[in-house]
Amino acid sequence: MSDLETGFLCLMTRPTEPLFYPKYNGEVFMDLPSEYLSERYQRIADSIKTHHGSAAKHHISIKAVELPDLGYTARVPRHGEFNLFNPAQRRVAGQLVGDLLSQPDPQAMLSVAAYARDRLNPTMFQYALAVALLHRKDTGTVPVPSFLEMFPTRFVDPTLFPKLLEEGFVVQQGQRVAIEVPQSLSASEADPEQRLAYFREDIGVNLHHWHWHLVYPQEGPLEVVNKDRRGELFYYMHRQTVARYNVERFCNRLPAVKPLKNLREPIPEAYFPKLMNSALNRTYPGRAANMVLSHVNRPEDDAVATILELESSLGRIKEAIQSGFATATDGTRVPLDPKKGIDILGNIMENSILSVNVPYYGNYHSLGHVLIGFIHDPDNLYLEGHGVMGDFTTAMRDPTFYRFHGHVDDVFDLHKEKLSPYKAHELSFPGVSITDATVQITSGKAARNRLLTFWQRTQVDLGTGLDFGPQGNVLATFTHIQHAPFAYQIMAHNETAEQKKGTVRIFLAPIYDAKGEQLLLSEQRRYMLEMDTFVVSLHPGDNRIIRRSDQSSVTIPYERTFRRVDASNMPGTENFRFCNCGWPDHMLLPKGHPDGQPFDLFIMISDYKDDVVNSGFDEKDNCNDSHSYCGLRDQLYPDRRAMGFPFDRVPVSQDHLMKDFVARFPNMSRTVAEVLFTNTIISRT
Repeated sequence: MSDLETGFLCLMTRPTEPLFYPKYNGEVFMDLPSEYLSERYQRIADSIKTHHGSAAKHHISIKAVELPDLGYTARVPRHGEFNLFNPAQRRVAGQLVGDLLSQPDPQAMLSVAAYARDRLNPTMFQYALAVALLHRKDTGTVPVPSFLEMFPTRFVDPTLFPKLLEEGFVVQQGQRVAIEVPQSLSASEADPEQRLAYFREDIGVNLHHWHWHLVYPQEGPLEVVNKDRRGELFYYMHRQTVARYNVERFCNRLPAVKPLKNLREPIPEAYFPKLMNSALNRTYPGRAANMVLSHVNRPEDDAVATILELESSLGRIKEAIQSGFATATDGTRVPLDPKKGIDILGNIMENSILSVNVPYYGNYHSLGHVLIGFIHDPDNLYLEGHGVMGDFTTAMRDPTFYRFHGHVDDVFDLHKEKLSPYKAHELSFPGVSITDATVQITSGKAARNRLLTFWQRTQVDLGTGLDFGPQGNVLATFTHIQHAPFAYQIMAHNETAEQKKGTVRIFLAPIYDAKGEQLLLSEQRRYMLEMDTFVVSLHPGDNRIIRRSDQSSVTIPYERTFRRVDASNMPGTENFRFCNCGWPDHMLLPKGHPDGQPFDLFIMISDYKDDVVNSGFDEKDNCNDSHSYCGLRDQLYPDRRAMGFPFDRVPVSQDHLMKDFVARFPNMSRTVAEVLFTNTIISRT
């Protein structure tokens, strides 16, 4: 690993320790110009270099460069909160991203970042640096550690850390044991919502949400924000997240979430996160049951909003959907057509800088998070920080996240419901038929169309996030849901004499709701879980297609979610780089039920000629393996169809059930697959 890469990793290691403090078991010393040290240490610069640099085996010299004026960053206090849902703080972060990207080369960016690191809010700095590293073409080989490594207190119960520190300080590296993370302790089993804690509080799920927003920031230079179909990806990733959560609720015999469409009603769900906000060294505030939103009047936090303001924004968004046009800032009408409409609405609703009219349509999504995040102290009377809903890294832990995003998705669906159902020629693939389709566990002699889930114990290294703590690896063991590896077998027939290319689309959907009542296709379409999308070549005659679950276009592998990335044990292969967002592989399947949970396994082969966008796309390259929710780095989204096709629109009236829909098209298949939850715990090998 080069000095440049190691230097950037030092910037991202133990983020509240001074940068000059030796990293990686004391072996790496960042040799900074004295003026780059914070004011406290400039007077003792020589003794710092003698004391800390003399024992380090490797010195990385930082050269002084012309520094940008970073005075604007004072808007976010160094020891205060940083909140990406806050428009003013988001603009500060976006400007910082721009300053880092504007440096002429990576070495200059490293110097500017080294100067800024110990002066700025640590969370904002790490966010801006990660965005810059991900978007500069000349820093593409720099591995970006996950937020778990930098700020583990946002993901793990803080009662664990005294045990981790003791183990790390007292026991030598080779003799250390992993400390057990208690499973699901945010509430007792008397709270029905606790049945879903394994999903909401899953480390991988929350890392996915954070990393998605790294790849798709709302503010910053236009070339960073303006990505292909960015607004549609905001809609689709969150739609899939809510759908997955609702399906998990069905597996646990709970109804789908009630969308939070009335912001004036009490919120019955309580949530007490038991997590530490590392910026303030305080726990995130909890929310009692039946609290009521009112307003937020915290000018010192740049958070001032009323329910009426949000209702006004929502009314204007709905008006645009009903009329079929959004109004741009210059007064022109922007059509919300079937191709671009959802993308325009996504940018309006999220309120990125791509919104066609920020002053008119407002900031509905982000301010919704702000109101809920400050519900416990809207006027800052008690000097409390925001709750978990006010932070990208923690928002998905709160049951209210899914209620609010269920409501947001309902608004998006108002647009989708206005679109005409897909015509037969848009759904068919003349000459191609699926003659058989099954799914099966790949190990042993497993039954066809029966999949297994279980609990798994996994170790994660939290050493790089223990500021002023022990050196080396400090391991924690946590328990999460997991599935046995499986594979699809699809028999497809090409009756033509020519080779054809097709796109295989695989979805899994619940057949019954929590009460055991069968779902109509018009309802089921909102619970379709995308499992995979990939391209196949079909030679004339019969074709046998095998696709493994670990090849899914939705997920990233375990190694990229949890493997530690640092200068001492970086694997050095593209496969292990934390280089793209993606749904965690261990959460690909819903949990199922001990008695077995039946699902519709839907498989479709669409005509590649109608799908193709970028003929150079190769899912095996770099980090292209999780493009369904995350798109591609520096490329167009690799599918011309609407995200969620063919279930993003309402079906025709005669398609009452999934079987009615599939029966009309030979290029589609429906198989009933069962997911059996075994309720056993298996340690990861």
